[in-house]
Amino acid sequence: MKKILIVLGIVVAVLLVIVIALPFLIDVNRFKPTLETNLSTALGRKVEIGNIGLAILSGGVTVDNVVIADDPAFSRSPFLQAKQLTAGVALIPLIFSKKLEVSSFTVTEPQVSLLRSSSGAWNFSSLGGGGSKKPTKGDAPSSSTGDKSSSAADISVEKLRISNGTITVGTAGARGKTQKYTDVNFEASDLSYTSQFPFKFTAKTPGDGTIKLEGKAGPIDSTDSSLTPLDAKIDVGHLDLASTGFVDPSSGLAGVIDFTGNLASNGREMSSKGTVKADKLKLVAGGSPSSVPVNVDYSTAYDLKREAGSLKQGDVHIGKALARLTGTYDTAPATTAVQMRLNGQAMPVTDLQGILPAAGVTLPSGAALQAGTLDLNLAINGPVDRLVITGPVNLSNGKLSGYNLKSKLGALSSFTGLGGGGGSDTDIQTLSADLRVDPGGTQANNLNLVAPSIGTITGNGTISAGGQLNFKMLAKLAAGSAAGSVTSALSAFTGAGKSQSGGIPFTITGTTSNPVFVPDMKGMAGGMLKGATGGTTSSPADTVQGVLGGLFGGKKKQ
Repeated sequence: MKKILIVLGIVVAVLLVIVIALPFLIDVNRFKPTLETNLSTALGRKVEIGNIGLAILSGGVTVDNVVIADDPAFSRSPFLQAKQLTAGVALIPLIFSKKLEVSSFTVTEPQVSLLRSSSGAWNFSSLGGGGSKKPTKGDAPSSSTGDKSSSAADISVEKLRISNGTITVGTAGARGKTQKYTDVNFEASDLSYTSQFPFKFTAKTPGDGTIKLEGKAGPIDSTDSSLTPLDAKIDVGHLDLASTGFVDPSSGLAGVIDFTGNLASNGREMSSKGTVKADKLKLVAGGSPSSVPVNVDYSTAYDLKREAGSLKQGDVHIGKALARLTGTYDTAPATTAVQMRLNGQAMPVTDLQGILPAAGVTLPSGAALQAGTLDLNLAINGPVDRLVITGPVNLSNGKLSGYNLKSKLGALSSFTGLGGGGGSDTDIQTLSADLRVDPGGTQANNLNLVAPSIGTITGNGTISAGGQLNFKMLAKLAAGSAAGSVTSALSAFTGAGKSQSGGIPFTITGTTSNPVFVPDMKGMAGGMLKGATGGTTSSPADTVQGVLGGLFGGKKKQ
């Protein structure tokens, strides 16, 4: 036994000497031109590498300072730079036959630049398709298409690993916007141009979000790698829209997104189905983050060549409220554009009020929606950071607690007889309007409010992106009341007649959180003047307005 141990000790010692000596006996840098050529051919890009070292214990070759050129149509900067690449090699052929057989790659701390052109093409699409490019001066003559296909079929990698990388994603050009994704890790095995392979991808997004993509891909499309078939599950957590760099800050669009779904691509069309959750959502400039989450169950089909798709299902859940979003979208432009429609019926406003600040609407201080249902049918068009939303909305059987509109109007001398009372709430039989919402604010046309304690209020107006109100309204007070009698008398006196429906004109200024009601003296003066002159305007209206000002006491803020 003692002799056996001695022999084993001697064998181990000899092996250690061989392991230590091999890096000095084998000049692996002799393979550098071959490796650069093979990689350049496989990727269709010029590849440069630094010093090559033999890593005997790990069974591979380390390559320092790897640089892969970008597609010249996108950038002169590298597509990829890596601190080190470790290539797994078969040691026996390397030692005894001086033959380099690479089985795997590990790329350490790579920096990758993914750029998109104005036409929608990506700089990585031509990876692996080097043979499809026209040769430039000094290039060797290209091989035939059949040779390229055969060459591509012979290329495979048993295992590929990317560790602690950084990916810069953005648009090409001097004014292109980019954002960095860090802690990028990628693992794949049995990569081939002829078969499917499993993979796993993880990364951190700007704003400390996360992305995880896991599934199978392949065979790799040798002409456009972006069209490679795919079947995977995607999980995105805490994606901050404002920090992605692809949303114009002036648009006001913001929020934190969580997303889970499945992706399936046949190389021509990609389908996806899953759930999106948005917290602290903002839809317009000047809006405030929503206090309730928005959940969307979706199903979509996307044409990879056209870079456009359709949203087949978009069930938007806000509490118990449900609206359905459908339409098309186009990602080919620099900013994704949509043509969609949002339809919701009998949605409880108690669930919706938490989303109102996201659209720039803030209820008066202390007020809350306690009852009512909302119907809407909205068209949503344009780039996602400059959306234009148009269509009718209708609130039925609503109750606004903590705010008595009758009392606010009754405080104006022009509504003599309306008075206050009725508690601290406002019952709303119906409230409807035709809306237009764009980055500049909200325009409400054909606004019609029916409140049993007041009557009917109609008009038009705007809410600026900063929440400033500018409405011209007409109040027709409820018949049979003292206020209604005053209204009728005023109508007869001012000559309002049918044109003003026997109502009292007033304006609403201030903000949605603190509206200010002001008697419209000029409107009253114009009506009085027409009544006194039989419809002519030969007398100065300002004189009559001054009289009305003294009669009704001007404006009062509430």
